[in-house]
Amino acid sequence: MATQIWLEGLQRLLADRSQLVEVLPEREYAEMRLRGAINIPLKRLDADSASTLDRERPVVVYCWDSL
Repeated sequence: MATQIWLEGLQRLLADRSQLVEVLPEREYAEMRLRGAINIPLKRLDADSASTLDRERPVVVYCWDSL
């Protein structure tokens, strides 16, 4: 289940070794990304690309939107 978190919550999750995944397109990820984030563009997110993640660790997904 998805839960929205703010910066303080993200910092706690990352300190606890959560994985940070940005689902931005590659070009946007290359321009500006969060330190330590893994890029798996949303259009390419499937079981195969998700298999690169550690199943034993929580995953935090980030996507920037200008709206």
